Amino acid sequence: MDKKIILLVEDNPDDVELTMRALKKNNIQNEVVVARDGAEALEYLFGEGKYTGRNTSVMPQIVLLDLKLPKVNGLEVLQRLRADSRTRLLPIVILTSSKEEQDLISGYSLGANSYIRKPVDFNQFSEAVRQLGLYWLLLNEPPPVQKASGAKVKV
Repeated sequence: MDKKIILLVEDNPDDVELTMRALKKNNIQNEVVVARDGAEALEYLFGEGKYTGRNTSVMPQIVLLDLKLPKVNGLEVLQRLRADSRTRLLPIVILTSSKEEQDLISGYSLGANSYIRKPVDFNQFSEAVRQLGLYWLLLNEPPPVQKASGAKVKV
């Protein structure tokens, strides 16, 4: 299946709009699912709550995860995703404005694949998104999707 979904976990509407503009500017036309808080991201990925019945064998190609989120913060989302066999190998890029060194250390310690500080300038942000798209959506070879039992699922 060639459907490469991006899960954007971001509560700030301005940052969501900025990310969408940067994706469009760089001709990244993948479907983008936006989760406005950590709880919604978990519901989407595990097919719960308002996402009950979603085909969970179709996982995002990449999760762009903010850290400072309502309900469930980004580090807790990361921890839960790494603890579950279905999402343990899912590529997760922390995309945050946090400059706290402890967030950087915690993100990597919990299994983030990458940590990117959001540039303030739109052109710099757009370039960062272009490079993210090039690497994670075109060059990176993702792991196979895992069932809850750990068995591989063909996608």
